[in-house]
Amino acid sequence: MHKIPESVLVVIHTPALEVLLIERADKPGFWQSVTGSLDAPDEPLLATARRELFEETGIVADGEIIALHDWHLSNIYEIYPVWRHRYAPGVTHNTEHVFGVCVPSDTPIILSPREHLQYAWLPYMAAADRCFSSSNAEAILQLPQRM
Repeated sequence: MHKIPESVLVVIHTPALEVLLIERADKPGFWQSVTGSLDAPDEPLLATARRELFEETGIVADGEIIALHDWHLSNIYEIYPVWRHRYAPGVTHNTEHVFGVCVPSDTPIILSPREHLQYAWLPYMAAADRCFSSSNAEAILQLPQRM
């Protein structure tokens, strides 16, 4: 089964603009926000964001205390060659849809050990600097305007 070349990026932050970054298990040193592809072509983007948020961090977006916000921002980027084998032959680009979620600073984080090694809460500028993905860094830098 090939990955669908459409995904979500979820920028997790506190009211003080601290951003949660997670380190990839398959590429140590690669830090990012929550990301993940649609499970099916007709899976709603909000459902994908909610699912990935929970799978990767244990955070439940209940829609009240913790609510996902669609930033209505999409990025098209070239898939890194190291990960292209996950997609159908000839697929080279992915469309990423950006969401944000504000969480209390004491929100417990439960990583998926299969996917991530560790996490860090960083001021948004430092978080943007640590991201390996330019689209992830650019989304984080928009955070003050998105609050």
